[in-house]
Amino acid sequence: MRGATTSLLLALAGCAALSRDGDGAAAGRLGALDPSAVPAPPPARVELGRRLFFDAGLSRDGSLSCASCHRPELGLSDGRPTAVGLGGKTLRRHTPSLYNLAWVGRFFWDGRAGSLEDQARMVLESPDEMGVTVDAVVEKLARDPAYVSGFEAAYPGSGLKGGNVLDALASFERSLISAGAPFDRYLGGDASALTPGAVRGMKLFLGKANCAACHAGPAFTDGKFHNTGVSTSDPGRIAVVRNIEFSMRPYPFFGHRGAFKTPGLRNVKLSPPYFHDGSAKTLEDVVRFYNQGGRHKDPEAHSPDVRPLGLQEAEIRDLLDFLDSLTSPVAVVAPTSR
Repeated sequence: MRGATTSLLLALAGCAALSRDGDGAAAGRLGALDPSAVPAPPPARVELGRRLFFDAGLSRDGSLSCASCHRPELGLSDGRPTAVGLGGKTLRRHTPSLYNLAWVGRFFWDGRAGSLEDQARMVLESPDEMGVTVDAVVEKLARDPAYVSGFEAAYPGSGLKGGNVLDALASFERSLISAGAPFDRYLGGDASALTPGAVRGMKLFLGKANCAACHAGPAFTDGKFHNTGVSTSDPGRIAVVRNIEFSMRPYPFFGHRGAFKTPGLRNVKLSPPYFHDGSAKTLEDVVRFYNQGGRHKDPEAHSPDVRPLGLQEAEIRDLLDFLDSLTSPVAVVAPTSR
């Protein structure tokens, strides 16, 4: 990926002080978020996707837009334990944030979508979410001259069609990058960007707290699926893998039961509550949950990286200070006009 080497060097340089404690090599698993490291979507498609993202007219009854659940002022989540769909129906999982998805390979908590285009289609077609077909969306948009001309400009020669609707939504989501956090500035050489507590928290994150075992890389996620001991009857990743791998080998599922995708931690302070079921109200609740090693352990599926940490109260505060340092000065705004 273009820019990965630069990010790694910045991480190592910015964390040079850690090397005295033996943490320099581990720090290489983190990195400054460099927007140039991923292909930038064409601006016309991003702006068209922005219109679509905020347009409640795409839903079956005109009551919901993508932004109804992914609210900019709430870190592109919705502040609820679990999402609310059409007709006020309570859905089973928490609304994930949409920041930095250009660094992610699979989407939804269970990874059932292999691309952002697939993710957009699944949300549109879910009877509990947008409740429409892609063809129906195209028919609606075709009645709006501004959309017709917008698609012609963004997709010369193909214009308004289903695949381009999905591509525009995906292009907008790929543009949602939360660079410029204090942590990024620290890695860029500004030693004052992090408080002493946040620096201690970074050492804990990489070491004793073992957070970087899963929350690694510039987006602070390994993109993988783990059973972390959250109490739930939700099967998680296994429901997807069973369909994919059932015929491939006799017992392919043990590592996927109750497993969910590692969420990125950038801007995590902005989007409580936490976990796939929204059961942790605050970031402190999350840290204390992992400090005790999770709660409900499945010996065949529980992640070996989730174990009692032995963090003291002061260390918990330092770790929270570091998580705060991942918050960026970003603003996602609705289109002002069409």
